[in-house]
Amino acid sequence: MANCCSPTKSTSENDHSVQDEHRQSVRDAYAQVANASSGGDKCGIESSCCGVSDDVAINTLISTRLGYSEEDLAKAPAGADMGLGCGNPRAIASLKAGETVVDLGAGGGFDCFLAAHEVGESGHVIGIDMTPDMLSKARSNAVKGKFTNVEFRLGEIEHLPLADESADVIISNCVINLSPNKPQVFKEAFRVLKPGGRLAISDVVATVELPEAMRNDADLIAGCMGNASLVDELAAMITAAGFVDVRIEPKDESKAFIRDWAPDHNVTDYVVSATIEGVKPAC
Repeated sequence: MANCCSPTKSTSENDHSVQDEHRQSVRDAYAQVANASSGGDKCGIESSCCGVSDDVAINTLISTRLGYSEEDLAKAPAGADMGLGCGNPRAIASLKAGETVVDLGAGGGFDCFLAAHEVGESGHVIGIDMTPDMLSKARSNAVKGKFTNVEFRLGEIEHLPLADESADVIISNCVINLSPNKPQVFKEAFRVLKPGGRLAISDVVATVELPEAMRNDADLIAGCMGNASLVDELAAMITAAGFVDVRIEPKDESKAFIRDWAPDHNVTDYVVSATIEGVKPAC
């Protein structure tokens, strides 16, 4: 029984506390990645966030397996491609000149810079990241690449630092899965998209229910695997946020690289990468 002078936290408070711990753990992991990349070191996390290398050939191999071309890689500043994704969201984004694009979890800015080429000088790209070290890296890359139509903002994807109905497209690459509150992420995405705006996401989904041990493994969570949602659950979240034409397409071929993220776990028995799409109704 709790001491009457020391009341227990409410369920809501406990939930927020757990979410904050989860978020801080992920932030720490990706700060380590950003600093390892900047220093030419390797991070110590057994997950996809160990795709950090100063070897151009290795980074090229990682990214071409994810669906990028060598031409794509040449368009971004050196150091922007950190091998942290699980697909190529631009392949389904159908970006147009003049559009405003928001990247949830921009990392070193790789997808932002590629999107900037597609939307042109009349367009605008905004990268959001909650890790200051990543933000510094992305901004430095933007300066190196002389990108004038890209900016990076510090913020959590559950609470976007963006005005209502200000974006045409939201992209994200293996980041929403890191969130402790994915329904809130999709509500925020819906809020900031203009009517008719669209989601174009690459992320990891669960094909079967994950064992509790995997769900509680901090390394697997930071590597976008331990927090994976079942496809039907994810579709329900996106639909509940207000999106229509929701499509989630698992990519079985992704098992070839996901297997390498955590070789000591049979992760491909449970998760694959998928493309995730949705549209905000036009009226």
